[in-house]
Amino acid sequence: MSCTTSDFVPADLDATKWDNLEPLYRALVDRVLKCPTCLKNLILDRSELDAATSEAMANLYIETTRHTDDEAVQKAFEEFVQNVEPPLKKIGFELDRKIVESPHASSLDAERYDVLLRALRTEVELFREENVAIETELSLLDQKYSRICGAMTVEFQGEERTMPEMGRYLEVTDREVREAAWKAIAERRLRERDVTDDIYEEMIGKRDQLAKNAGFDNYRDYQHRRMHRYDYTPADCTKFHDAVEKHCVPVLRRLNAERRTQLGLDPLRPWDLGVDVKGRDPLRPFETAEQMLEGTSKMFHRMDGRLGEMFDELQEGDCLDLATRKGKAPGGYQYQRERSRKPFIFMNAAGLHRDLETMVHEAGHAFHSMLCREEPILAYRSAPMEFCEVASMAQELLTFPYLDEFYDEVDANRARREHLEGMATILPWIATIDAFQHWIYTNPTHSRDDRTAKWIELTDRFGADVDWTDVEDARSAAWQRQLHLFGVPFYYIEYGIAQLGALQVWCNAIEDEKAAIGKYMAGLTLGGTRPLPELFEAAGAKFDLGDDTVGPLMARVASELESLPA
Repeated sequence: MSCTTSDFVPADLDATKWDNLEPLYRALVDRVLKCPTCLKNLILDRSELDAATSEAMANLYIETTRHTDDEAVQKAFEEFVQNVEPPLKKIGFELDRKIVESPHASSLDAERYDVLLRALRTEVELFREENVAIETELSLLDQKYSRICGAMTVEFQGEERTMPEMGRYLEVTDREVREAAWKAIAERRLRERDVTDDIYEEMIGKRDQLAKNAGFDNYRDYQHRRMHRYDYTPADCTKFHDAVEKHCVPVLRRLNAERRTQLGLDPLRPWDLGVDVKGRDPLRPFETAEQMLEGTSKMFHRMDGRLGEMFDELQEGDCLDLATRKGKAPGGYQYQRERSRKPFIFMNAAGLHRDLETMVHEAGHAFHSMLCREEPILAYRSAPMEFCEVASMAQELLTFPYLDEFYDEVDANRARREHLEGMATILPWIATIDAFQHWIYTNPTHSRDDRTAKWIELTDRFGADVDWTDVEDARSAAWQRQLHLFGVPFYYIEYGIAQLGALQVWCNAIEDEKAAIGKYMAGLTLGGTRPLPELFEAAGAKFDLGDDTVGPLMARVASELESLPA
């Protein structure tokens, strides 16, 4: 691979130390810009220096999630957050301002640089030096939350098990086992309820202060601006909530009514939502991570040779950490290491179908990173999150025809059906989380009782028809498991918006798979060089959050469900 790089950054730079970084960043701030070419070179040199710093942080963060119980690893990350991020943000602001205020900025090619300059102007507009320390405190609070979650284990059936491992017991046919597993998980989480509430309330206060410092009435409006949401507003998010309530929730509740009938249960309980309605054992696509990798590689090669080759590249070097274990943080993610331009995929595979979906999902992110890694401007190597998630979610749907690498036709159809049913579940959940955040940050002085009441109200509005008798405490605290609320506030509706894009790519593939995949990859290759609606269009999708898009897509999902055997 040959990538366009600057020779400004030493190859052996240790970017974990501010003493090593400061002279290089200061040299950029002090550079004299005599012409538009000088400005372009500054942008390129800054990109490669930022890439080195980004990768240093990426590697430190990755290690914290791989080893939540390693104090030295945690300390190294904390030192970076405390000693490198604050001065980096300050000097980053100086560079942003130097670029956008340069008289040569207006001479740059608009097609190439307008998206970048728009983003930098926003950063300059929002930067407040007094917010740097607050953001550091928020990062440390999020790390505290992550460590609490990573340390959670449950004694179940005579063995200590991680929370991801417990997930498999929610799918077993023995209802008593499901109930016991669900309650064990809930009780373990409730033990941390008060400390988690404390962390979240401290976060709310600090985030409200960030917004006030920047001249905003509330953190919601500040964060929407900070996240560069130029193409939709909080009001558009409300339209999404309403469309989901109108078109998705009825499908969810109809599916649950069918589930209640098929299982012969009235009412449904929270531990009845994951079991197969025909009493079949949970889908087990693989036993080991190696088997998962082998089958996934075959799927991608059959789908498109280029995708297959990129997936195989991920298996070379330290790009994967897949198996669950004690001391490992929950969840899954893909993190691009920007200087080496190598993705890293983290997950907790326990042999479940959702693990296969996670593998495919994170591979989609990795493909996105790999398709635009030769872009010299760092900001353009990633797209807005609303489109980044199209890359991953579309992959989950595009693999439908190739599930025979893991299943016979009966189980493949079952997996397809479960995924589509999941659409009717996840979109209402996304609307719940997003609406919750809108309320949280426009009412920052609320009490814990107020917060619980709002959460129950929203789960009544968007949730399934489930009986919570005697487990009301678990229901009222269920939001605490959503890590996005803590670490990346307002980064959740992106999944909903992206799901609408992914469903459109899938609908296109049903009609013409080769053309749909070609458009999908063409969209990914653009990185972040174009505005969000244009990225959707390049991938063959329309950017819209309301009835006109949600309605037809959910109708297509409902139609496909009717055609698939239960």
